[in-house]
Amino acid sequence: MTKTMMSILRVLDKQPERIVGAREISRQLKMHGVELMERTVRYHLKILDERGLTKVFGKEGRMITQKGKEELSQSLVSEKVGFIISKIETMSYLTDLDLDTQEGNIILNISYFPEEKLKEAVKIMKPVFLSSYVMSNKVVLKRGGEKIGDVTVPEGQVGFGTVCSVTINGIFLKNGIPVASKFGGVLQINSEPVRFTALIGYEGSSLDPLEIFIKSRMTDVSGAVKNHSGKILASFREIPIVSIEKAAQVRENLKEKGIGGILLIGNPNQPLLEMPVSMDKAGMIIVGGLNPIAALEEAGIPSISKAMSTLYKFADLIGFKELL
Repeated sequence: MTKTMMSILRVLDKQPERIVGAREISRQLKMHGVELMERTVRYHLKILDERGLTKVFGKEGRMITQKGKEELSQSLVSEKVGFIISKIETMSYLTDLDLDTQEGNIILNISYFPEEKLKEAVKIMKPVFLSSYVMSNKVVLKRGGEKIGDVTVPEGQVGFGTVCSVTINGIFLKNGIPVASKFGGVLQINSEPVRFTALIGYEGSSLDPLEIFIKSRMTDVSGAVKNHSGKILASFREIPIVSIEKAAQVRENLKEKGIGGILLIGNPNQPLLEMPVSMDKAGMIIVGGLNPIAALEEAGIPSISKAMSTLYKFADLIGFKELL
């Protein structure tokens, strides 16, 4: 597969129910900086047809096939490297929660699990939401067919939204504090945070690290909550040393408004939990917004999670206690 073929598949994938002709494909490619004449587009489409990645509809044009969708999702992973850090930066900028009025949008993770497991899931997550290992005790819960933002919950599933830790980046940014997201990881807890046992850098990842750790069953959130000994999801970030005092103030303000998550803020130019920091920076450790879902996976309840799924009005969230 060439990059040109991948670009054509992307155009078709954005309109899965519509037949698209070579002229329209050429026009849309140009909008994305790819200059291809209609004749050249037809040449590449013929190859895609032969490979079963597109389907011909006479002179009307083409549609992408299921095989084409699979190829699109699996090929050229190198192009996706850096996708997560780019999404973090975009979502941070779009976060506009006003802490004083509590109006505005935060970033929401959305997870799905079987509706028949709802009662059991709430029981498992309760101790986590009573601990310091959650971003906020405010959530959203919707059933199959209902929407969370612009995301529709699949039938037979429960859609469960939790405040994403990247919300912290956005709020800090609005307060004049730039945050550099470095790693997502698994943090060992022995009464207090000890060290990271696994890390994945955001810069070089095409997937959210915390989703990977959940599915790999590398956490012990329940142990950390109940026995004060376990492993939770957390991330390592950096802030400029000149903003440490302001960061501490914002941290306290966040707590008052029902948003926690910041476990530790380090000292200037000093390692934090054995993690070195860049010049004139201080480390900051933030809990993962998906820790409650990690506890479900540990208990054998299957789930699917999408970190940074959507922006959501903070005022529309409900307290976890309201689900009990």
